[in-house]
Amino acid sequence: MRDFDEHNITAAVLDRVANTPDPRLRLIMDGLVRHLHDFVRETEPSFREWEQAIDFLTRTGQMCSSTRQEFILLSDTLGVSMLVDAVNHRLPEGVTETTVLGPFYVENPPELPHGHDVSGGLPGEPVFISGRVSTSDGAAIPGAIVDIWHSDADGFYDVQHAEPMTPSLRARFRTDETGAFHFWSIMPRYYAIPHDGTVGTMLAATARHPYRPAHVHFMISAPGFEKLVTHLFSDDSPYLDSDAVFGVKNSLIRCFTREPPGLAPDGTMLTRPWRRLFHDFALGRQPPAPDAS
Repeated sequence: MRDFDEHNITAAVLDRVANTPDPRLRLIMDGLVRHLHDFVRETEPSFREWEQAIDFLTRTGQMCSSTRQEFILLSDTLGVSMLVDAVNHRLPEGVTETTVLGPFYVENPPELPHGHDVSGGLPGEPVFISGRVSTSDGAAIPGAIVDIWHSDADGFYDVQHAEPMTPSLRARFRTDETGAFHFWSIMPRYYAIPHDGTVGTMLAATARHPYRPAHVHFMISAPGFEKLVTHLFSDDSPYLDSDAVFGVKNSLIRCFTREPPGLAPDGTMLTRPWRRLFHDFALGRQPPAPDAS
């Protein structure tokens, strides 16, 4: 096939990828070519605009390192990360909703006993966080692994500090025989995602802010169940309706109640006001493995 033009070139490229051996890759390449070509026909970019687009993607890649992933940030802020999450989590009724992982998770956080204060001595408003992990019909899941992490009172995660510090505001707990866990920390704050790179340029050009509402991350896993990655958002935080990465869901907005000085549920006596959060997490069962026969 020769003499390519705007009308026949898409079919030519699709013909070239039609013999891709892997069927899944063939499907992906087919969709990519069709949608990318349709995008170009719809927007009709000039040569200068196409050069700018390639430069933007080049600089995005150049910003990526072992501690920063600008492409993930771009995916997040364009809503693609949440879309991928949505198509992979068409969950049954009663299962806790998911949201994005975010860039600040650290593998294998320190495993701590129930009731531990994970703040590492950082200043902030004390918060007692407790929960229960169960099946969608309410049966307790003992021994579930619960990883938690969140920002400090200034809106920064421990890994964002210039000087290396002991892991703080992140930990791992295991649920007891009733599926329960609890710990102490400090209230997280809303914060800006990194916006000193290409993603920040895109946000500014589209008149968007870089902020996320205050939240606590949870990653919960147990044998035989789908891993749950989610947040709980504070209902009094700004930016709930304009989260820069589109991660907020109504079921994940929770009240961190304000409590007076006094005795906490675990017997701790507090001499100043504190906050309290409880949430039930329900896991979905893993689907059976495909029959290999």
